[in-house]
Amino acid sequence: MKKGILSIGLVIIFSTAGFSQDRPKLVVGIVVDQMRQEYLYRFQSKFGEGGFKRLMNDGFMLTNAHYNYVPTYTGPGHASVFTGTTPAYHGIIANDWWDKTLKKKVNCVGDDTQRPIGNAEGHGSVSPARLLATTVTDELKLFSQKKSKVIGISLKDRGAVLPSGHMANAAYWYDSKTGKFISSTYYLQALPAWVDNFNTQKLSDELLNKEWKTLLPIEQYTESSNDDSPYEWVMKGKEKPTFPYDVKKLRQENGNFNFIFNTPMGNDLLEAFAEAAVKGEELGKNTYPDFLTVSFSATDYIAHAMGPNSVEVEDTYLRLDRNIADLLKKLDSEVGNGNYLLFLTADHAVVEVPQLLKDNRMPSGYFVDDNAIKNELNNLLNTHFPGKTLVESVSNDQVFFNTTLFSSDTRTSGIDYMIATELIVNYLQAKDGVAQVFSKNTIKLGDYAEAGIKGAIIRGYNFKRSGDVTFVLEPGWISSDKKYGTTHGSPYSYDTHIPVLFFGKGIRHGSSAQYHPIVDIAPTVSVLLSIKFPSACAGQPILEIVGGK
Repeated sequence: MKKGILSIGLVIIFSTAGFSQDRPKLVVGIVVDQMRQEYLYRFQSKFGEGGFKRLMNDGFMLTNAHYNYVPTYTGPGHASVFTGTTPAYHGIIANDWWDKTLKKKVNCVGDDTQRPIGNAEGHGSVSPARLLATTVTDELKLFSQKKSKVIGISLKDRGAVLPSGHMANAAYWYDSKTGKFISSTYYLQALPAWVDNFNTQKLSDELLNKEWKTLLPIEQYTESSNDDSPYEWVMKGKEKPTFPYDVKKLRQENGNFNFIFNTPMGNDLLEAFAEAAVKGEELGKNTYPDFLTVSFSATDYIAHAMGPNSVEVEDTYLRLDRNIADLLKKLDSEVGNGNYLLFLTADHAVVEVPQLLKDNRMPSGYFVDDNAIKNELNNLLNTHFPGKTLVESVSNDQVFFNTTLFSSDTRTSGIDYMIATELIVNYLQAKDGVAQVFSKNTIKLGDYAEAGIKGAIIRGYNFKRSGDVTFVLEPGWISSDKKYGTTHGSPYSYDTHIPVLFFGKGIRHGSSAQYHPIVDIAPTVSVLLSIKFPSACAGQPILEIVGGK
């Protein structure tokens, strides 16, 4: 009997050791802000061999990966990648939203109980407190009894905070007042020496004193439209949106240190900081796997301003390709080729510039802004509920009622709510540019697994945080009065179709055109780490990648 127990014990010990050897020493999760899958095809001939091509040629690529909810914004996107679920459960319904209890807009990572570390005047009242589910990074910390290191970095605070989760050792983001990386008291009481040393180098200042000219001769940018385009933002200090950009001169009129967001130098800075983090934190040298999350933000700002067909966007991605190659080299030397696991994806994609579509006789348009539609709806309701301003806010294509203004008689307040809801639904549905409108009760009767736009609405809807009425614009439409630049947020493929690339330890070369929702990334990484799935995980491991694991 004792011999049998001993044998079982030996099997368990051996099995655990085997799992440990199978795990990567470091996981690197890269999110590129506003990247389309098609960029990998469109710019492929101009990529070098060590960046995106290395990931595509030596790793595994999903060619049909999508976000399966709305709105397709930065905060929800980062949260969904790392929690393996959607806003319905992780609660990050937008970058900012109307808080029904506080009666004000709140930021997805805003936390007034925290203070900045690294610059007392910086934007550092930040934490993951509003994230309602665990992340794959949290689960790694729990599995290792907090022995694994988790570090999140980005130019944007939400791009650093949400991926690294609740238990991260630290998250760092860019302070546009000083050009330094900072954190918050949620994580630290002082910046570690390696961050101070990095900030002391004043690399952001050095990068902002350069000229931004095209990496290749401009006539070779045949994958983009003309450089002088009416669909692009003209920076202060420029007469036309054309190369070259005298960054040193332009920074003074365009926000100084903040201007780095609008140049590829922002990605250069973040890549250098990522390398410093790998070395400074000795990532990948632990008994348990470590996790580094990296979110490249400059791509989003540049594409918002210039549109996806601009030379500026193409040049940014050719330069990002070099950033990826340099980071891979650093990981090879510091952690060892074959010892780390890396995945790359995006938090959303982007629509063409609507005015460009309109000028080419394609479906598109511009919808009124939030304040205008709020006033329209209140004027509508005032004829039925005189003296009451029932619509409290319109944001993220959602209408929020001030429910305290309905009848105080519980027998009639519900009827008043139904009447107001039906009036708004009918009014919005009749407006040009609106595709579909959904009431809260309609969403409540739906199914999380439902297909189509309604399913995307359901998966993006959190009953405690979302509005009373939700609407979706027609394809190609955005809420804006600008005839240049573009945005994202819709349930359409131009906003949902993003790259997913896995590379490194445990990953075979290949590709799959099978549909996969974004929520499949976190459980896949969990399987590769042999840890449990995040708490609200709704995705499934990608079988083409994990195989029999």
